[in-house]
Parts: sequence; structure tokens; C-alpha cells
Amino acid sequence: MTGQNFKMKGQQTSPPGRSAWQVFCCSRTAALLQFFLLIVGLAWLIVQSADNIGYNWQWYRIPHYLFTKNAAGLVAGPLLQGLKITLIISLAGLFFALIIGTLTAVLRLSHSFVGRGLAVLYLEISRNTPLLIQIFCIYFVLGPALGLERLPAAILALSLFEGAYTSEILRAGIQSVAAGQVEAARSLGLTTFATYRHIILPQALRTVLPPLTSQAISLIKDSALVSTIAIYDLTMQAQAIIAETYLTFEIWFTVAAMYFAITFLVSLFVGILEKRLKLP
Repeated sequence: MTGQNFKMKGQQTSPPGRSAWQVFCCSRTAALLQFFLLIVGLAWLIVQSADNIGYNWQWYRIPHYLFTKNAAGLVAGPLLQGLKITLIISLAGLFFALIIGTLTAVLRLSHSFVGRGLAVLYLEISRNTPLLIQIFCIYFVLGPALGLERLPAAILALSLFEGAYTSEILRAGIQSVAAGQVEAARSLGLTTFATYRHIILPQALRTVLPPLTSQAISLIKDSALVSTIAIYDLTMQAQAIIAETYLTFEIWFTVAAMYFAITFLVSLFVGILEKRLKLP
């Protein structure tokens, strides 16, 4: 055998048409190195900005607003208490948004003229008006009439606002299901409810799960607006602490990290769920 045709066992070669530098740039090591350099660059930028503005950082005071320790053990501080309220509002809002979105999507696709008209009217109002105005209208207008307190009013506003976008995502997923499967379900004598439950929605979920995740993350971030009606969620607690201590950057950076942690966990959970469902 000639040296041109013989390759030593275990020898690694670059794919044809790609240089060694291109192979390295596509490797996991290069990706980790690029991420590390990005973090270092951001850290340097933050330090330089802090030096230029002459801000006196007091990070050592932040743990006190997360938790305190007494004879009974660890006690949640105002930021963790606000985080609890944010999670309650977000989870409840997401639950009702899915219900409202599903009903609206089904009405949009129904043969009822009244049902389609009501669904379109709700969608246009919700999507074309700011969430902040909707929160004010529901709390200050509908709240006294329906006897809604701050927390239920905030959950209702978030549910209606996010439900409009959720309905369009679900409608697209429902329409992606092959018409032949729906016809086959009807030929077997399945009712409309049974067809949606056993045939349409399980398949639509595989399509709409990624955009629904983005909508859930959007809902979590939008929940910060409920602080405008004096609900002591994470954002409101941060504003109260800043007004008292003037720890502006430390508190807001901490709050941003807490929001990031929540949304990252949601994305991670959905990523695992996608693999379990073997989504494309």
C-alpha cells in the first residue's frame, strides 16, 4: 500500500472542503470558549461602566432582602415573598389563558356565525390595546362591579391578554392536523368534543408547544405590570426596597436574575417535554 492511500487507525481528518479552522469553530470547545469570552467582555463592560459613573456597589446587603435567619430558621425576605406572588399570578394566568385560548380557537373554527364574531371581537380588542390599560380597566371598572380584589383582577387581565395570543397559536396547530383524520374520526361516530380531545388537540400540541413556551415566558415577564395596581409582586417589592435603600442597580440586577431563572427553568422543562414527546 502506498502512503497516499493508507490512513493510520484513529487518525482524525477534516471533512472534505473544510479547513481545520472551520472544524474548530464548529466544535463544542470553540462554542464554550466563545461563551466564556462573551461573559468576560460583559463583566468588563459592567465594571468599566460602574467605575465611570462612580457608583458605590453594596452587594453584601442583597442577601438580607432575599432571606433572613432567626430562631425559627430561614425566613423569606421581601424579594422572595414578591417572587411567590409573581409565581402565583403567572401560573394562574397561564392556566386560564390556555382555557380561554382553547375555547376561542374552537369558536374561530366553528360554523357558528355568532361564535366566530364573538371570538374575533375579543381577539381584536385584546391584541390591539396595551396590557397596562386592560389591567386598569378590569381593576378600576370591572373590579368594583364584580367585586374583584387586586389579585383576581390582575390574573383576569393577564389571562385575557395572553389568551388572545394563545388562541391564535392553538388555531394554527389545530389547522395543521390533516383533514382526513378529522373525517375519519367523524366516520367512526366520534362527537366533536371527542374528536378534539382524542384526535386534534394531542397532535396540535406537538406543533404548538414551542410557541406556547415563548408565550408563557412572555406572560411571566408581563406579570411585572401588575405592580401598577399595588400588588406586591417581585417588581413592586423591588421598587419599595429601592425607595428605602437606594440600592438601584443591585436590586434590579437581582430581580432580573430571578426572572431569568424562572424563564430558563420553564424553557428547560419544555425542552425535556419535547424530547419525551419526540417533537420534530
